[in-house]
Amino acid sequence: MSGKVLVIGLGPGSDAQVTPEALAAAGEASDFLGYKPYIDRLSLRPDQTAHASDNREELARARHALELAAEGKTVAVVSGGDPGVFAMAAAVCEAIEHGPAAWRELELRVVPGVTAMLAVAARIGAPLGHDFCAISLSDNLKPWELIERRLRLAAQAGFVMAFYNPISRARTWQLGRAFEILREELPASVPVVFGRAAGRADERMAVTPLGEARAEQADMATCVIVGSPETRIIERPGLDALVYSPRFARPSA
Repeated sequence: MSGKVLVIGLGPGSDAQVTPEALAAAGEASDFLGYKPYIDRLSLRPDQTAHASDNREELARARHALELAAEGKTVAVVSGGDPGVFAMAAAVCEAIEHGPAAWRELELRVVPGVTAMLAVAARIGAPLGHDFCAISLSDNLKPWELIERRLRLAAQAGFVMAFYNPISRARTWQLGRAFEILREELPASVPVVFGRAAGRADERMAVTPLGEARAEQADMATCVIVGSPETRIIERPGLDALVYSPRFARPSA
């Protein structure tokens, strides 16, 4: 089949963090599908058509993109951050797996972007300098019991954790409960980074000890990074503190 689907990551929000590869891929497409604020970040040409949809319609959006590509079009599915991290690349693959056999013949290209945890980590130092994991706190697509189990095991294993989807108008209690769980497993001094809108004009970075961290410090634009017992803070007179996780780790007892 002659059509193709390009799944493009636009980074965390700053134009400077959109890669040249992503911009070049966007230039190839005739049709753009995505959450409207993401599509609005692109300057589309008159011959390019936008198909905006709600942020909770990922699978329907993926199917629509594949239908257009099956008609021979070059379709861009745009995501914030990296499309392979809690975003549209997995939805497109899911739609291909369960869709018509003809969709498997379409060309699919996933164009990476800077994901939120990398942007936040870069602004604060190097909290992801050793082993880490990313966990979505949204229980829309998985049970909360599974999230709790993963939180405990990750803390016990000594991973730094990056939380995506920490809080929203519909999910008000999950982040607070996550902090409660982690306080049972980790020292109260472990640093927690609240990175909001990394790279944008309204960027805000804050570092709080786990023992004092509160859900109210985050919103929908925040990526939360919880350090490990190895993570350190370097105070610098007149400058922002640095948070980093050493490249080495002590053997467990």
